[in-house]
Amino acid sequence: MGYVLPVLGIAIGAIILLIVLFGTLFTVQQQTSVIVERFGKFHREVGAGLHIKVPLIDRVAHRVDLRVQQLSVVVETKTEDNVFAKLRLSVQYKVIPTAVRDAVYSLNNAVGQIESYVFDAVRGKVPSQKLDDVFASKDDIALYVNESLEHTMGEYGYLIVKTLVTDVEPDEKVKESMNAINAARRNAEAASAQGDADKIKIVKAAEADADAKRLSGEGVAAQRKAIADGLRESIEAVQAGGIEDAKQAAEILSFTLYTDMVATASKHGATTLFIPNTPAGVNNLTGLTDAVTQGNLIADAAKPSLSK
Repeated sequence: MGYVLPVLGIAIGAIILLIVLFGTLFTVQQQTSVIVERFGKFHREVGAGLHIKVPLIDRVAHRVDLRVQQLSVVVETKTEDNVFAKLRLSVQYKVIPTAVRDAVYSLNNAVGQIESYVFDAVRGKVPSQKLDDVFASKDDIALYVNESLEHTMGEYGYLIVKTLVTDVEPDEKVKESMNAINAARRNAEAASAQGDADKIKIVKAAEADADAKRLSGEGVAAQRKAIADGLRESIEAVQAGGIEDAKQAAEILSFTLYTDMVATASKHGATTLFIPNTPAGVNNLTGLTDAVTQGNLIADAAKPSLSK
């Protein structure tokens, strides 16, 4: 019984010592700042490491994270062309290491304060722009919000690192209308491109047809010139044979061509021959026959002289 009281006293003393020890020592993590208050009043600010405080007098009142934090804010507003849209913004901020006391004691709800200033800045900027301009100037809107927050939140010990407009989402019906407009514009561009292609095809086909006709005309002209040259040479050959009259020479040549045509037609199975059925035609044919007969007589008369 005499040993119980000393052991109990030792145990109680050990417990009190541990309480005092743990109440005296405290640690602070990296990138963290701690506010120590004494009797509810700011006493000091400490950084990372092991620290000592007076038990029952001092207390760790606030632990402040000094790392960059991100706040997402969704703001619904109206544009100049009366379209309601939701803007999603991401605000990156941090407590200024040299202004931890201001950050703790100046604002009760820093996140709510930042949200309020973001709403105010966005609704002061976007209503003066059309919806298409809002999409095109997201960076300008983010810069405007960032500058508004920097000045205001800097007074409370907060640094605005970056503000981003991550999305612009108009009303669902507006999106459907925009998609329909874009689809119609693309269809019009496709039709215009198709029309240009068809026009090029038509122009090229016309150019090809013109070239073909030109070449065909040149070929016909060359053919007729060759025929004319051949007829002229043939007439000159007949005249050289003794028939000096050009008309008679031409009639002889025509008859020769006529007989050649009849012979060629007979070789291909032709059984019908068309001859002139008018008096003039007969006369012409008779005159041609006379010319041929005269040509044969001249040729026969020329044979003795040739034999000599």
